[in-house]
Amino acid sequence: MALGLSVIEFFDNSGQQIVHRWPEAGSTDIKWGSQLIVQESQAAVFFRDGKALDTFQPGRYTLSTQNLPLVTGLLSMPFGGTSPFQSEVYFVALKVFTNQHWGTAEPILFRDSEFAMVRLRAYGIFSVRVTDPQLFVNKVVGTANVYTSDALQDFFRNIIVSRLNNLLGETIKSILDLPKYYDALGAAGKARVKDDFAQYGVELIDFLINAITPPDDVQKVIDERTGMGVVGNMGQYMQFKAAKSLEEAAQNPGGSAGSAAGLGMGLGLGMQMPGMINQAMQQAAAQATQGGGAGAAAAGAAAALVTCAKCQAQIPAGSKFCPNCGAAVAAIGECPNCHAATAPGAKFCPNCGTKLG
Repeated sequence: MALGLSVIEFFDNSGQQIVHRWPEAGSTDIKWGSQLIVQESQAAVFFRDGKALDTFQPGRYTLSTQNLPLVTGLLSMPFGGTSPFQSEVYFVALKVFTNQHWGTAEPILFRDSEFAMVRLRAYGIFSVRVTDPQLFVNKVVGTANVYTSDALQDFFRNIIVSRLNNLLGETIKSILDLPKYYDALGAAGKARVKDDFAQYGVELIDFLINAITPPDDVQKVIDERTGMGVVGNMGQYMQFKAAKSLEEAAQNPGGSAGSAAGLGMGLGLGMQMPGMINQAMQQAAAQATQGGGAGAAAAGAAAALVTCAKCQAQIPAGSKFCPNCGAAVAAIGECPNCHAATAPGAKFCPNCGTKLG
């Protein structure tokens, strides 16, 4: 249905609409002399017969189209009273849309110098504004009657994550170094996606990385490593815990005193255990040494042999009878000078040559 002389304007009460089409239902035959009012934070793209003719900046305009009242009356008769010259206006918000969120829907696979391959999640915020309304409407909005900031956020999120994947691989060696690179990554990320935004008539104002986090199991390993660094000397730490437990047990004589005292005793025994083990090892070594000396003495005694005077067989020293021929063995003498053992019946000491009595 044709509209008479009217005032064409739009106010966004939600603050979330980037583009709004007038009229919402589609196009209409806007009459000559209709007033177009564009607010300070807007631009208006005028379409006639499906083609963008002009972009209006903030101000008040009187529209002049080909569907004049007389022509409209004549040409609308074959078309059922509807003018064939259809027009519409797209109001485009030029303000900065802040607090737009981006994040990884799936973790990013990252080669880490400390933890080998890990998966990372990243998220942050960005802010944008439309700089070329006509280009934005033609490339992004199309014929939609409303285009919101949520739709723009979803559209650009995948672009940001894709560029960030390459950036992380080129810049970071280990996730342990990530915090000090947030600002640098944010600046580099903004530079990477700036052209991607510009080709749709959008300017990227701010780009911030809030966090890049590894999965829970990797975070647990990092926490454990951090805890070990804080503890430092494990022996001193265990002594401190033992003393703390005993102190708590003394302050709480009832209830959990037994468990606290038991914990303190357990920690104390834990601290004494290395010394006990060391002492036991030293005792075992000493016993082994003594056992070795006794064995050597026995071997030396076993190695002392004498010759049987009858059959010349080698028999153990101190034997009274020869185990080979049964003959009685004479007692072995001793040199009075050097105390060396002498054979039975010897007249001189085989060691020093002293004459035997």
